[in-house]
Amino acid sequence: MPIRFICSVIQGAACVLLAGLGSAQADTVTVFAAASLKAALDDVAIEFELVSDHKVLLSFASSSALARQIERGAPANVFISANTDWMDQLATEGLLDADSRVTLLTNQLVLIVPKDADMPKTSIDDIDFVGLLEAGPMAMGFVEAVPAGIYGKSALVNLGLWDSLSTHVAQTDNVRSALALVARGEAPLGIVYATDALSEARVSVVAQFPQASHAPIVYPAAVIAPATVAASEFAAYLASPEARAIFDEHGFGNVDH
Repeated sequence: MPIRFICSVIQGAACVLLAGLGSAQADTVTVFAAASLKAALDDVAIEFELVSDHKVLLSFASSSALARQIERGAPANVFISANTDWMDQLATEGLLDADSRVTLLTNQLVLIVPKDADMPKTSIDDIDFVGLLEAGPMAMGFVEAVPAGIYGKSALVNLGLWDSLSTHVAQTDNVRSALALVARGEAPLGIVYATDALSEARVSVVAQFPQASHAPIVYPAAVIAPATVAASEFAAYLASPEARAIFDEHGFGNVDH
């Protein structure tokens, strides 16, 4: 059985050995990941299982909820967050395998509407927020905890819009829930990641938030201590060319090193 060397292209990640369909000791890797990663990680996990005997269990929720579960002892092996703050908190508490942490992906913040609204794409400055929100609330993640909500509030504050729009916001427990409200027509506007909008045919992107209006959207990944061999192999696979191609297909940006 040929042995494949999969080397991380992200600075600081180690090279690991993966035996094609034949790792020395099969194990299960439990991955806690931000909800916005679901479609992409479902595909990555399938490919990883094809080149190793390991199994992958994926658990998706808001980064804040997952971090708090890990703090309480939830049996996660790998954590992928949608912002650095929650990963920093786990690092401060000594819960990460320090050498395993990498910045994996980037994303963009967009404003969406239901597909049948038939609105052309424009700039944020040209959006009639007040008029559109007469039909219902603007959906976004919890602005004090969910990364997409944190980024969204920051953008609206920096654009001088938060004070007038804050009372029209429907906050959700993760970004995918905000996406669903718009997809079902229960909210005329939503703030989500570009990758979320790409994954849902029932919504359209009408504007992209200027990148300068919020902190860079990055996804750090790390192995939870104590590291297992399988967890380290999966973490390294996340940075492999094979995984990179899947993330590209789902609209995630790469991190320059």
